[in-house]
Amino acid sequence: MDAILLVEDDHMLGQALTAALGQEGWHVVHCEDAGAARLALVDHAFVAVLLDLGLPGGSGLEVLTAMRSHYDPTPVLIITARDQLSDRVRGLDAGADDYIVKPFQRDEMLARLRAVLRRSRGAVTPVLRWRDVEIDPAARTVSRGGQRIALSAIEFRLLVSLFQSRRRVLNRDQLQDRLYGSDTEIGSNTIAVYVHQLRRKLGDDVIVTEVGYGYRAGDED
Repeated sequence: MDAILLVEDDHMLGQALTAALGQEGWHVVHCEDAGAARLALVDHAFVAVLLDLGLPGGSGLEVLTAMRSHYDPTPVLIITARDQLSDRVRGLDAGADDYIVKPFQRDEMLARLRAVLRRSRGAVTPVLRWRDVEIDPAARTVSRGGQRIALSAIEFRLLVSLFQSRRRVLNRDQLQDRLYGSDTEIGSNTIAVYVHQLRRKLGDDVIVTEVGYGYRAGDED
């Protein structure tokens, strides 16, 4: 079942939206603060995000900016009580796909959500290819030799980050920032663990270690 991330600190509104989305066949993960939203985006893949701007622990714009800086193309529909033009412009400039102003009707919210999903599915996102490896960022699929490879959400974003930065060496801090954000503390060997898992699933040649510097995508043929 497709999952949607709902980031809304109003508990009653969140429950109502969760019920409405559930009736349409979506599984909903509801977060009520910015920190929980950032963690959910690290651990799961969503078809869309409904994002309130005013949140405890940080703003919705910060969550959105982090998503886009981490190569997360998930469509975002901003839900906000702010009716200022400048707020809407900032949200769209930060990478939101659309917005809806509270209070809104259930049917309008669902229609706007369906619209951003249709647009995202019709968007052209370059497929990354290297040797017999194919990475489709839009479909979130990876295959090697025509065989589909199952990756976790973090493994997938790490692989995409490296292959979208071909010929560049990315160090641990740069990769950590792209995957988790600069304000998140993780274990010193976490990136190395994910690199190991990617090599185990896709082959040792898919990621090259530059000793003392970091990692880069596999060598060009």
